[in-house]
Parts: sequence; structure tokens; C-alpha cells
Amino acid sequence: MAKHAQPPAPMEALLAAELPAGEGWQYEPKWDGFRALAERDGDEVKLTSRSGKPLGRYFPEVLDMLRSLKARRFLLDGELIIPLGDALSFEALQLRLHPAESRIRKLSNETPAELMAFDLLEADGRSLMAEPLSDRRDALERFYSKNKAAGLRLSPATSDREIALGWLQRSGGALDGVVAKRTTQEYRPGERAMVKVKQQRTADCVVGGFRYAERKKEVGSLLLGLYDDQGLLHHVGFTSAIPAKERPALTRMLEKLIKPPGFTGDAPGGPSRWSTERTAQWQPLKPRLVVEVRYDQVTGRRFRHGTGFLRWRPDKDPKNCTFDQLAPELRPSELKELFAA
Repeated sequence: MAKHAQPPAPMEALLAAELPAGEGWQYEPKWDGFRALAERDGDEVKLTSRSGKPLGRYFPEVLDMLRSLKARRFLLDGELIIPLGDALSFEALQLRLHPAESRIRKLSNETPAELMAFDLLEADGRSLMAEPLSDRRDALERFYSKNKAAGLRLSPATSDREIALGWLQRSGGALDGVVAKRTTQEYRPGERAMVKVKQQRTADCVVGGFRYAERKKEVGSLLLGLYDDQGLLHHVGFTSAIPAKERPALTRMLEKLIKPPGFTGDAPGGPSRWSTERTAQWQPLKPRLVVEVRYDQVTGRRFRHGTGFLRWRPDKDPKNCTFDQLAPELRPSELKELFAA
């Protein structure tokens, strides 16, 4: 296997309202973790995030696990997870993104991460990306049977839609939803070439600005943005569901990122008869922060109502926060076209 200066971009998913039905689909749980490509080439091992950033220093125990496997050359696609009780802790993953190596080592011992593997892209010096998913899944299962180790898990898969619907109903603790993939399809790096269904409608948005609260110079709401096909960042809504105890520290962090223009497409509106001078004004930010929010309806490429704050997404590249996430429900004819063999 040739060494990758940069591993291929992970294959992404389109959000749909329902799981597709019919022959030729493989369903898998969508895990609540950090997407990662795990590569080994002899003694060299690497973990790379979906945005192409190195993750290895934050998860030394996973690197050690990869080095311990019998296979010496491979490229796995999977999810970094940290099981805590009956659920997976996304917060525990976020705590790993710390500058101090001593802190990371301490956490790696207290809350060790695992790799949930769901695709095998290269094995023994040979690329499998052009092969259909059914063949790659067979190869992944053989790989796992020969390389079982603590910290490496094989993500389940099924062709039974009823089983997948059961997974979807149980999502929320360990599962983030269900993914559907065409069994005849090759691996398409960087493309939205599979379908994901979540119990809640969520979106990852760039924080393009913020407004101060009405009575104190403290963050009152985060202004959310999504990128269009031309790379312009458009204002799509806001979230104000920020815990009071977090607001002082968040305000200090945001003020360090203030820099025009914030939004490069549609920007927040100005004063209205309902707003005060302070609430009408907004502070533009460098497009560095990504937040996951829950929403109900979209009208004219904007959230109809205020959104619910779910969590920060430090693992997400802001440029990947696009309007594709808000695509309407896919019809069967569109699915057939998207995933034609």
C-alpha cells in the first residue's frame, strides 16, 4: 500500500426523512462519535478526521491498538467512540481535543476510545475503493476475524429494513441514526453517496456571528450560517439556548474571533420596531466554530423558528457545513438516479 500524503476524503451522506426500501440496500447504525480514517503502513499508523486533520495525538490508545494488529497494511473507515455506560459520550471525545499531552494521556487511560470500523478501503497493498460495497464488507469481516483486538469493533450491517428501523427507534444513546448504502456501489471519496436518517432533524452550522444579550454585554444568541455551492456563507437562523453558566466564557471566546464580514452571502437583518439598539447589532466572526442544532422546519433556505443548541462540533470542517444538509426528502426516483450502478 502506497503511503498517503493525505488519505482520501470520507464518503458522506445525504439526509433523508425515511430509510429507502427495496433490494440492494445495506443498513448500518450511525454512531455518535468522530469520523476517522485509520491507516497503517508497516510501523507507521495514522488517524485522520473527516476534515483531513490528524487525530492521532489525541487518541494514543487507538494508535497503539492499530500497531498491535496482525495486518501491517490497511486503510479503515470508521468512527471513534467512547462508551460510557449504555451510551456513547460525545463530550468525552471533545475533551480529548486538548493541547496538553499529559491531559490526553490521563484521559486515554480513564476513558479509552475505540474504533468502530464499517468499511475497508485498502488491504495488503491493494485498493478496494473501486469494488462494490458487498465485496468490501466481506473483506472487512475477514479482516476483523483475523485482527480482533480490544478497542477495535466491527459495526453491524443488515439488508433487513425492519431491523434497521428498530435501530432507528433506539437511536439517541449510542446511535445517531441509521445509514443506508447501495451494495453495488463503489466507495466515492468526498461525495454524498449514501443516505442517513436521524430521529431528529439536525444540522451542523457555522457560527458566523453573535448578538449580545439585551441587558448585559454577554452573548445572547449565536447566528448560524451555511455555505452554498459558490462558497458563500449565508445566514440561516439563530440559537439562543445557551446555558447561563456557559455564557461568560463563551462570550470571551467569541470576542477573540470578531472579524468582518462574518457572512459573505445573506447577512442578518438590521433594526426593527421590536429590537433595541443592542439586539439589532451583531458581531461578525471568523468562520471557525461549528455547532450542531436541532430544527423543525425550513422556509426559503432559513430555519423557520429558533433552533435548539445540541453541541459544539470541533471535529467538523466549517466548509463542510452546506445547504445539502437541508435537502428535502428524497423520492424513490431520485434515490434510483443518485445510486445507479
